[in-house]
Amino acid sequence: MTGQSESPIRIGVSSCLLGQKVRFDGGHKRDRYIDEVLGDHFEWVPVCPEAEAGLGTPRPSMRLVREGDAVRLVETKEGRDHTRRLERYAEKRVRSLRALELCGYLLKRDSPSCGMARVKIYSEKGMPEKNGIGLFAQELQRVFPSLPIEEEGRLNDPNLRESFIERVFAYARLRAFFRGRWTRGQAVAFHTAHKLQLMAHSLVAYRELGREVAALAETPRQEFRQRYSDAFMAALAVKATRGRNTNVLHHCAGYFKRVLDAGARAELAELIEEYRTGFVPLVVPLTLIRHHARQHEVSYLQGQTWLEPHPRELMLRNHV
Repeated sequence: MTGQSESPIRIGVSSCLLGQKVRFDGGHKRDRYIDEVLGDHFEWVPVCPEAEAGLGTPRPSMRLVREGDAVRLVETKEGRDHTRRLERYAEKRVRSLRALELCGYLLKRDSPSCGMARVKIYSEKGMPEKNGIGLFAQELQRVFPSLPIEEEGRLNDPNLRESFIERVFAYARLRAFFRGRWTRGQAVAFHTAHKLQLMAHSLVAYRELGREVAALAETPRQEFRQRYSDAFMAALAVKATRGRNTNVLHHCAGYFKRVLDAGARAELAELIEEYRTGFVPLVVPLTLIRHHARQHEVSYLQGQTWLEPHPRELMLRNHV
């Protein structure tokens, strides 16, 4: 099973990351990986809060300043306050994004409007602390708490990159499933297909989601959809560790006990151990498992999203 869905997978993105000259200095912060690599798989929805709010390009640089319990967006030199203007824009723009059914969002790090975390907030004495959230990013997270959101700088970390893109494709599958008419049996099948993927992130969450599915007959459909969706995305937001991935690999190997000879079983066990100890990346034992699943027609494994949760050409598991 691949991570693809029939509808285009739309991702919100800070416009400057695509090379649009909307920065305060009239420049951009084009990210080649986002623009050229991910651009082949996603449909971008570019947004620049400051430019679209009418603050102009170029414009004075701004920063977040703490005033008592409030955080204000002010011009660095002149001190003009643009907080309410940007807040009104953010409320309106984020509401408009609902109709686009975004499956993720990539933000510009350190931005007083778009920064997701650790944005500098200055005290009244001018001393900064890196504990803020950009005003637009804050509204985005409030309205879309389950949406996969990441900063471009963090995509340089292979594990964070793989986690974000995995969640984007999972969210796309989730939305596609609930978009049409669905039955209890189909909900069971969806949950079953994601069993190994959920186990790699949180075995506890997988079991809790299983209980939600088991109680579906007694749960109003809309309530089930909301509860399952929230819990599903929360589970995938838990970091998939090498240890949990190793446990899932051993779980997969169990399906070949009766179809592989002793040598083939030993080879697979050796690759799993080499992954566990960090000698090879995850793609190595996974490739062999996919091969055996196809060769021996192990339909259960062939239907598991964990074996291929995103397009193979992105090579995300070559580095984790």
